[in-house]
Amino acid sequence: MLEVKNISKYFDKIKAVQNLSFEVNKGEILGLLGENGAGKTTTFRMILGLIKPNEGTITLDGNPIDYSQTDKIGFTTEERSLLPSLTVKEQMLFYGNLKSMDNNKIINTTKKYLKIFEMEEYLNVKIKELSKGNKQKIQFISSIINEPKLLILDEPFTGLDPINVKLMKDCIYELKEKGTIIIFSSHQMEYIEEFCEKIIILNKGKTIVNNTVENIKNEYKKQYIKVIGNIDIDKLKEINYIEKIEKTNKEYLIKIKEEDKIKDLYKELEKYNITKFEISMPTISQIFIDKIGGKNE
Repeated sequence: MLEVKNISKYFDKIKAVQNLSFEVNKGEILGLLGENGAGKTTTFRMILGLIKPNEGTITLDGNPIDYSQTDKIGFTTEERSLLPSLTVKEQMLFYGNLKSMDNNKIINTTKKYLKIFEMEEYLNVKIKELSKGNKQKIQFISSIINEPKLLILDEPFTGLDPINVKLMKDCIYELKEKGTIIIFSSHQMEYIEEFCEKIIILNKGKTIVNNTVENIKNEYKKQYIKVIGNIDIDKLKEINYIEKIEKTNKEYLIKIKEEDKIKDLYKELEKYNITKFEISMPTISQIFIDKIGGKNE
């Protein structure tokens, strides 16, 4: 289990992360979300042991994360850390040796994943000669070469086409099934929704959401109503308990401020010719926008 307990990190007067706590068990995937500058990268660096928190503790299976633990961790960074002058084989040997792996194990594991990603012919090709998508795949393979107990994925699907996204997803699910602890960060909310059991949303270093996806969605469910019909949007916007109205294709998504106003809204819409009135389960993207929107003003 990864346990992050009351960690804070300050850079002079900047409070990058404030009193952050969470746990991720074996085989679980946690989504860590936030705008640029929210504190995600600082959190990753503390978990990796690259910087120390000013306050709080981080443990993996009950042990503080130090050089004795880093061999158990993998990290796919949004900013690639590949060495362009090396071949794929040399790159993997470099990373694998950093993780105290045997050379034969490194080569065999590399070949296994190159086959999965249909890149077998690239073993002796230099990194600088690879396409953007292939570099991303090599970055990912390098992060799982040591079969990590803890894997941090920061925008892992950048530059990949749908076929390769599917291949990488399959690898992530396989690691999950084997018990790998995974922290996943992406601005593509559909991936967060697909992968994660738990979600944390950071805003300027502060935790504004920390719960399971199921609980978060249930909390918001009774605030979103899907409507189909010939309604007067301008008139509805004047109603004080309606927060906003969005139109998607033929549907209207109406967000109300309080759950107990559902009946009032239905009575209001009865005067229009509506063919659908449905309490809607919101997307993670809608929840993210709702939680972050306006907080940076």
